[in-house]
Amino acid sequence: MKSRFLIQLLLFFILGASMTQVMARDLAEIQAEGVLRHLGVPYANFVSQYSEGNKLTHSGLDIELMQNFARYLGVEYEFVPATWTSVFGMLTGRNGQFINNKVVYGEPESIIGDVIANGFTIFDWRKEIVDFSDDYFPSAVWLVARTESNLNPITPSGSTLRDVRMVKGMLKERDILAMKQSCLDPDLYNLYATQANVILPTKQLQLNEMVPFLLNVEAEATLLDVADSLIAIDKWPSAIKIIGPISDEQRMAVGFRKQSPELRKAFNQYLRQIRADGSYNKLVKKYYPTVFHYYQDYFDKSAAGVHK
Repeated sequence: MKSRFLIQLLLFFILGASMTQVMARDLAEIQAEGVLRHLGVPYANFVSQYSEGNKLTHSGLDIELMQNFARYLGVEYEFVPATWTSVFGMLTGRNGQFINNKVVYGEPESIIGDVIANGFTIFDWRKEIVDFSDDYFPSAVWLVARTESNLNPITPSGSTLRDVRMVKGMLKERDILAMKQSCLDPDLYNLYATQANVILPTKQLQLNEMVPFLLNVEAEATLLDVADSLIAIDKWPSAIKIIGPISDEQRMAVGFRKQSPELRKAFNQYLRQIRADGSYNKLVKKYYPTVFHYYQDYFDKSAAGVHK
């Protein structure tokens, strides 16, 4: 009985792995089936969702970017909603999470998407799980505080490293919001070493819910990335203030399965094309008009085919 059980268990994992490989499509299979499946987590103006009657509608920079990429490939577009804790498994067939400064993998599961695009920040731990496209949006993580806080915005020193040290030096015993399994994960920035009182929301929030959560709880400040900070400052100009950087410069890109090199290559070719013809910058201006005040050099170089 025991050996029969072990054989059945082995067959289960072999079949599961086989199904995962069948679903792990590259460019040829996607074009043959005729649909590109876009995995997206609602986040800032990259992926937004709202209700129209009984129907959920999605919009955003990455929604349009992937819709246009699907047309470029000559296939239909399908949006597949995901969460930060599930998106890797939905793409690769095995979820991975950043725990205790390393990637911890889950059990095999079904693959139901082809790309991750939702303002997806490039991190070394994520590179272990997926391959990234060329970067297409600049970012960083800032400390954003309530207006009434006695934390004061730093005077930039001209060195991001010195600025980060200044900000971190202000955090001892301060209540700071952060979010695991996202670009706001405190372990990515050694936040506990600052002796801050790191607060992790007990319920799963979207990144664009961090400021509303901050304004409704007894916390003084939150980590927030550039994209959400630009939106938050426009929405709550009298309620929050930007103190300074918690991270060095970061970049965002599209995530691909490691078994989909041709799809990744096709996207990079498409990205170079829309950068060169100016249509990409027009798309960015539609959703992030103020980002050019902070990162004009990045977008100018990108349009000229120069990547940092």
